[in-house]
Amino acid sequence: MSAFLGKHIAQQISISETDITQILTYFKPRVYEKKACLLQENQSCKTLYFVDRGCLRLFFCDDKGIEQTIQFAIEGWWMTDLTAFHSGKTAEFSIQAIETTEVMEIDRDTLEELLKDFPQMERYFNKIYQRAYAASLLRVKHIFTFSKEAFYQLFSSKYPQFIQRIPQKILASFLGFTPEYLSELRKKSMKH
Repeated sequence: MSAFLGKHIAQQISISETDITQILTYFKPRVYEKKACLLQENQSCKTLYFVDRGCLRLFFCDDKGIEQTIQFAIEGWWMTDLTAFHSGKTAEFSIQAIETTEVMEIDRDTLEELLKDFPQMERYFNKIYQRAYAASLLRVKHIFTFSKEAFYQLFSSKYPQFIQRIPQKILASFLGFTPEYLSELRKKSMKH
């Protein structure tokens, strides 16, 4: 059982300890080793992941076979290919553990049971999805309005934990840089 997930839920919605204890029984704890693939493009996406410890990434391969990372999930964050998970269509994205990662996972059918049994969880997930959507929009805005250097400075000041934990090649793909350019920016920022 994840005390962390229970605490996360209680921070978002008004709910009793008894209900949280029951809610946690709908989730399965699982550990994925570093570089493990939780989901691959074109597979059926049946699982939603809550990160207890570790880091996941959501990515796709472009037509040249280059991986493009579009999202991370660290402790207290959720991850799945949302469209594929809710629609039952095949995944457009892959999910990989960047480091050994402990998750609480729930499949689509079990989530439906959870929402039926605990309707207040709809509000919880609504808050989570709203926050994620807002963050995605802000990231797109920053990509279009900031110089690459300013975007990196903003990202590194707002999310210093990523700079230390994420391999440079993966971080560069998320920021829309080449690994070489990211290396130059890092060297430049260390001089200041």
